[in-house]
Amino acid sequence: MQVTTEAVSGVARRLNVSVPTSRINEQFEARLKRTAKTAKINGFRPGKVPMSRVRSDFGPGIYQEVVNDIIRDSVFEAIQQEKINAVGMPNIEKVEHKDDALVYEATVEVYPEVEVKAFKDLEVERKSTEINDKDVDQMIENLQKQRQTWAVTKGMAKKDMQVTFDFEGSIDGEKFEGGSSEDFKLVLGSGRMIPGFEDGIVGMKAGEEKVIDVTFPEDYQAENLAGKQAQFKITVKQVEKSKLPEIDAEFLKIFGLTEEEGVEKLKADVRKNMEREVRNGLRNQVKQAAFDALVAANEIEVPAAMVAQEIDRQREQMIQQFTQQFGGAGAQAFDKSMLPDELFKEQAEKSVKLGVLVSKVLADAKLEVDQSRVDAYIEDMASSYEDPTEVIEYFKNDKQQRAQIEAVVLEDQVVDHILAAAKVTDTDVSYEDLLKEQQARQAR
Repeated sequence: MQVTTEAVSGVARRLNVSVPTSRINEQFEARLKRTAKTAKINGFRPGKVPMSRVRSDFGPGIYQEVVNDIIRDSVFEAIQQEKINAVGMPNIEKVEHKDDALVYEATVEVYPEVEVKAFKDLEVERKSTEINDKDVDQMIENLQKQRQTWAVTKGMAKKDMQVTFDFEGSIDGEKFEGGSSEDFKLVLGSGRMIPGFEDGIVGMKAGEEKVIDVTFPEDYQAENLAGKQAQFKITVKQVEKSKLPEIDAEFLKIFGLTEEEGVEKLKADVRKNMEREVRNGLRNQVKQAAFDALVAANEIEVPAAMVAQEIDRQREQMIQQFTQQFGGAGAQAFDKSMLPDELFKEQAEKSVKLGVLVSKVLADAKLEVDQSRVDAYIEDMASSYEDPTEVIEYFKNDKQQRAQIEAVVLEDQVVDHILAAAKVTDTDVSYEDLLKEQQARQAR
């Protein structure tokens, strides 16, 4: 077998393969003989059919099978012979018989060979924050709000109050689909409604009616409403103000605390959890900043096959999240066509590029996972559980779960390697702003 290779692009190679006809004929005759032993043709006993009849009746089909099998086998032999680091399946073209040989072209994508640019030119922002007593008090108030009750008031509706009302929307005097509801409950200031809607209810009392003017955002999901001016008739039925639970023995019990341990122990536990979240949040922030800078500084071409695989992975991940959120029945009604490739392509390409670059950094720096950092990571994660020892033992004995933690730690080591040489700008942010950034990243 003869093979020549040429580069089609940075991530594609074309192989010109020539397989001697003798190889085809040898396999063809062998299969023809095997077929003759079992061939069933009217008028002949099995195994007694003349070879000429077997050749005429079964020959063409057997010959095509042999050709297909030889192309399948020889293309992988050629890839191995040429030491090509192939990605995905080869594409076979221009199959023909020529000069006692079967010749064809095979185009195959290859894993990209890249050179990572020096880190000294990378600019990375590294954020830091400190949790103060006010942050802790606000978090405890949030815990109270999660268990708040509502008390009816005859006063005016204000921010953070819950209002029950009917509304009826119209545009140019015409009602529109989805623009009306009865007994709708809304906490003012929650931002659930379009801009201006909640502001229009502020100051109203139970039993009052009012028409408010609002404008739908230009990027509103319903295109027929985007940018349109609308009027909503509001009828307030009930106004309620929040009643937070007291931080008493019953409230402390929810968090596994006794009355003797009191609010100070609650504050200490809350601060500890907040500090853990901050560490994780800051680690993710600087990792994202470093990786974004790495990808931006190294423009590389990646194989379409790798991108396609990543698109499939991200789509399956979204379907799993959908299943967890809406249950099995919702997942059964979910159509994959609702998630086209275009929805994931940009992020998939970036993810593949990052994977290639990180692999190269690992190889160049000869980085290996630091098991002491893995143990520290697991211990920190386990500390949030009631029985940390049990969690540590679980990760110690489950190789698959530990491998996932090792992958995260190895990424952290790559980030540290990059930051050691990059231009790093340290920025202080408030705990509140850090949370908002985290929520924004999760929403993307």
